[in-house]
Amino acid sequence: MNVPASRRVLTGITTSGTPHLGNYVGSIRASVRASRQPGVQSFYFLADYHALIKCQEPARVQRSTLEIAASWLAAGLDPEHVTFYRQSDIPEIPELTWLLTCVTGKGLLNRAHAYKAMLDKNQAAGAEPDDGVTAGLYMYPVLMGADILMFSAHQVPVGRDQIQHIEMARDMAASFNHLYGEHLVPPAALIDDNVALLPGLDGRKMSKSYDNTIALFGPREQLRKQIMSIVTDSRAPGEPKDTEGSAVYAIYRAFADDAEAAAFAQAFKGGIGWADAKQQLFERIEREIGPMRARYEHLMAHPEEVEAILQAGARKARALATPFMQTLRHAVGLRALTAQPDRAQGDKATARAALPSFKQYREADGRFYFKLTDAHGAVLLQSQGFESPREAGQAVKRLQSEGATALPALAPRLQATPDPAAPALQQALQQLLAASQA
Repeated sequence: MNVPASRRVLTGITTSGTPHLGNYVGSIRASVRASRQPGVQSFYFLADYHALIKCQEPARVQRSTLEIAASWLAAGLDPEHVTFYRQSDIPEIPELTWLLTCVTGKGLLNRAHAYKAMLDKNQAAGAEPDDGVTAGLYMYPVLMGADILMFSAHQVPVGRDQIQHIEMARDMAASFNHLYGEHLVPPAALIDDNVALLPGLDGRKMSKSYDNTIALFGPREQLRKQIMSIVTDSRAPGEPKDTEGSAVYAIYRAFADDAEAAAFAQAFKGGIGWADAKQQLFERIEREIGPMRARYEHLMAHPEEVEAILQAGARKARALATPFMQTLRHAVGLRALTAQPDRAQGDKATARAALPSFKQYREADGRFYFKLTDAHGAVLLQSQGFESPREAGQAVKRLQSEGATALPALAPRLQATPDPAAPALQQALQQLLAASQA
């Protein structure tokens, strides 16, 4: 993937709970390190609008916002070198959300993993399909798309289970640009396979949902007590122990360098007792987290300092968002009645709107698909799943450059063998062929 010389990277975290070690290892630490890279414009935001989807406790949302902001700052995030802001301080974000809502197909949102998970859960429970599904949950991908597209982010660091949100944002950008001109930058997912996924106290993924977390900046003795409560097997001191599947080793590995990890693994083979192993884990984590704790506690005791930092960040963010939103408002026709429309741009946008278009997306099965729709959204062609986006893209490119003559060769990769002589399909492919040669 070609990356701009000066690229924009955007990261957000939902303000619905207290940060834990999993948040630190999986997001906060990597974000702070990335913010120091040359040639990168970094955007970090507190996703408090997102928190309202799953948390209806106002005090908890407010407290979490402070805790997460203080955690990022204590971990070394420098607000002078990044744009650090609270989502709800940027009114342009919900406005862009509405513009994207108006160009996003319901079918796209129906495929969102979180929504489909709720449908599956309700079906298993014998409840109504949409029981407990709020419009906020359903529209969650659009708000996330607005977060990303507002600041023209080139890359968004996510786990593999979040790739779909980035792909949906790309689809929204394509739909908007198709209608109104090239205004929105399609983002790319930035996957770091080296980022650790920490197990919790019970061995499952560390998550607030499982109530198995280790607080990031809790008091020193609380940290030690939680580490000592990590579930282990019954092997006694002197018996060799496996590092594979051990939560104690996995958490240690996330903080240790290669030499430290190798020594700890050797201790496992030598039969280290679980109490001693946990003590070593505590000391290793404390060595990294301890020096940050004083800064965190200071910020928690002085929320006015954090508020001032966030307000300064909001001014920096709005310096970009406000003029950009004015451009987007003009593009869609929300403009002064005395403003003169850009005829050339309008004619070009009208021509684009009349064209059929290919949509590429990823389904929950992990495979990549495409479909061809006419200017009104009717599906003319639907692919089967491809193993990679590159394969799907190559098929689309072939249809765009060869037209209907490519159909016989691609027929095995389509969900139904199309009739190459079908008038609507012939016309659509001819239009795209002509557009590619223009």
